[in-house]
Amino acid sequence: MPKLKTKRAAAKRFKATGSGKLKRNKAYKSHILTKKTAKRKRNLRKATMTDKTNEKNMKQILPYL
Repeated sequence: MPKLKTKRAAAKRFKATGSGKLKRNKAYKSHILTKKTAKRKRNLRKATMTDKTNEKNMKQILPYL
């Protein structure tokens, strides 16, 4: 079987944790920040885990993580 290619766009956005879960940054933090509350912007800074529903797709996109 040939080698699988990693989707480079996904590789830049996701990191694997020690337990094999995928860590990602949150969206909606790039522009139009004036109408967002300080609490909301502060929470957007924190990384989070990918949802269980997307995990199977992500494993195919990132075969070597």
